[in-house]
Amino acid sequence: MQVWHDLAEAAKALTAGVGQGGHSSCVVTIGNFDGVHRGHRAVLGRVVGLARADGRAAVAVTFDPHPAQVHRPDDAPELLTGLDDRLDLMAQTGLDAVLVLRYTLDLAGLTPEEFVTRYLVEALAARTVVVGHDVRFGKGNSGSLATMVELGGAHGFEVVAVDDIGVCRPQTAGGSPRWSSSAARALLAEGDVAGAADVLGRAHRVRGLVVHGDARGRLLGFPTANLGAIQGMVPADGVYAGWLRRPGLAAAGPDHADHADRVLPAAVSVGTNPTFDGVDRRVEAYVLDRDDLDLYDEEVVVEFVERLRPTLRFDSVDDLVVQMRADVDRARDLLG
Repeated sequence: MQVWHDLAEAAKALTAGVGQGGHSSCVVTIGNFDGVHRGHRAVLGRVVGLARADGRAAVAVTFDPHPAQVHRPDDAPELLTGLDDRLDLMAQTGLDAVLVLRYTLDLAGLTPEEFVTRYLVEALAARTVVVGHDVRFGKGNSGSLATMVELGGAHGFEVVAVDDIGVCRPQTAGGSPRWSSSAARALLAEGDVAGAADVLGRAHRVRGLVVHGDARGRLLGFPTANLGAIQGMVPADGVYAGWLRRPGLAAAGPDHADHADRVLPAAVSVGTNPTFDGVDRRVEAYVLDRDDLDLYDEEVVVEFVERLRPTLRFDSVDDLVVQMRADVDRARDLLG
């Protein structure tokens, strides 16, 4: 999947031809796609299907930073995924390209027609635009589905309206859709990573650089990878079973000497280490039964499969070690 960060880059790529068919026109959709949950993937899958049927490139337009971070930074929602993981997950849907627009007040100030003309028509040569029934775009969110249909008629593109939740969407007890970014955030805030996985259609993940910590885990017999510069929403404090992925090894290919270590089972601790009067909230991953890994300064992805227990304060280090051993045993059983 190609990633374009400005209009010049998109225009150059389309001139050369995008995708295996060398397409110069597109089926396009627009959205934030935070978390790339089941509903998002249904929409993106529709884009890909239409593009393949029409012999065009499948393209999504997304924004960075999230518009809420620009318009209301003090109460913007915590993002489920950083941009790197959002793009990685979008690539898995089969898209040919993503145009990442830097979201600014100037961009927000464009009228609906200015936005459509500049980005969808002139930049992407859109022939079909896929949007949700509740789409809003342009200055003050003044553009609606009816606006998009009207602009499509004026500029020569078809508009396909879809339900971005899905016709068979699961429901919460109150009847609201569960396949939403806000639903996933609420579940992660409670530590319910299994429930969040149901919304997302995959295990929730965070990404970060492995940094030096207190080395306390190694002294206790459980050396951990401490994540810094974390991208993605960290779930509630607790201990989790999960996976540690090493994107660098996956990119190196199957012939790389360490390729077998690209996905590793792990017990993951989130919290402040209250037994040691810790203050800083951390994400630490212990790769099960491994003390030979040197992960410092490596970017890794941690996936959360199931919460084992909440964070606890122990009366002694010996009690903590006993519990850590039990946590590792449970994680091993859960991960198979």
